Amino acid sequence: MRFVSFQHNGKAMLGVREGEHVRVLGDEMLESLLARGTDLCDYAKTNASVETIPAATIRFLPPLKHPPKIICVGLNFADHTSESKYEQPDYPTLFLRVDTSLVAHDEPMIRPRVTDSEGLDFEGEIAVVLGKGGRHIGKEQALSCVVGYSIFNDASVREYQFKTPQWTMGKNFDSTGAFGPDLVTADELPPGIKGLRLETRLNGNVVQSANTDEMVFDVASLISIISEGIKLEPGDVIVSGTPSGIGWARNPKLLMKAGDVCEVTVEKIGTLRNIIHDEPAE
Repeated sequence: MRFVSFQHNGKAMLGVREGEHVRVLGDEMLESLLARGTDLCDYAKTNASVETIPAATIRFLPPLKHPPKIICVGLNFADHTSESKYEQPDYPTLFLRVDTSLVAHDEPMIRPRVTDSEGLDFEGEIAVVLGKGGRHIGKEQALSCVVGYSIFNDASVREYQFKTPQWTMGKNFDSTGAFGPDLVTADELPPGIKGLRLETRLNGNVVQSANTDEMVFDVASLISIISEGIKLEPGDVIVSGTPSGIGWARNPKLLMKAGDVCEVTVEKIGTLRNIIHDEPAE
């Protein structure tokens, strides 16, 4: 199934995408359903209303607006590691995002107005959403923890990312982490999203293209390794890494500016689209 979170009549709502329409389920959101251990597919069958809304007319929200944790993985494609001038690490490079950085499909990503910011850099990725968690999860059990997958654009303010050895600031400006539009349940996709094409386009031009088989650490490995030290929870999001082609590594640099449109497409999952706006002056 394909779950979407959206704004309807001034309320946050949950629905299931059915072709070009969304069937309304109600105002209980994915965070609370997952926290209770609800089977999403059973919930959708039980709570589906007769009301449907054209998908083209709704205002999307991130699939989860306030996930318990957003854990991002850096340097998880070897070609991206090379273009970034790092040596390939033998342990996942992890950092956190905060939920105030999230922005929905078809909503503007905001280029910050800090004076030394040249722009935003794109990073198309796949988001792994957990339905179960725990500590010390074995790799062989890890995929059973995944409820579904979505799309993420881990846009980065590079000057701030590289001000210190820690990447936190450059990865957490408000409204720079695009997320959505659909949460596609794991049963509709290959196990561990193996063999899917990920592609990023800037103003219609392909800037990133890779297959998920090229990930250094696959989804099961990431869940297992992270759970060695961090208790994973239902609703946690793992942003699994970006391939080569980032704008910062190009000569000349290719960074997103006001009016640009960035799209991230993942085979069998869909397309996440955002226009870039400048942060207004106070």
